Amino acid sequence: MEKISVFLDDYRKAPDGYVLVETIDECLELLQNFDIEHLSLDHDLLNKTRNGFMLVQKMVKEKLFANRITIHSANSVGGKAMYNCLKQAQRNLTMPPAIIVSLRPLPLKFFPPRVLQHYKEIR
Repeated sequence: MEKISVFLDDYRKAPDGYVLVETIDECLELLQNFDIEHLSLDHDLLNKTRNGFMLVQKMVKEKLFANRITIHSANSVGGKAMYNCLKQAQRNLTMPPAIIVSLRPLPLKFFPPRVLQHYKEIR
């Protein structure tokens, strides 16, 4: 199975080497059909009722995970809820404890060079 890195966001551009998806349905399709090395997730999407937290809940329910997961949302409440949901799944052993889960909010307008380094190292 082909290995890719995925960036879910409807506002920011994806870092080089990442597949950009703008909806949770697009992201779920990739999770079902590819081996995902790094999955970076936003909370707030254009469709207010189908956000990143809903995606994380579906991922846990269907046991669809990446090798590494970063929550990059600038929405502190939504991002923390996503992060906590994934960490709880690890504590419950629904999600493998070897998966690295990070909470690293990104600014909306640009990626500072040291933040981009996180994405370059993971690919």
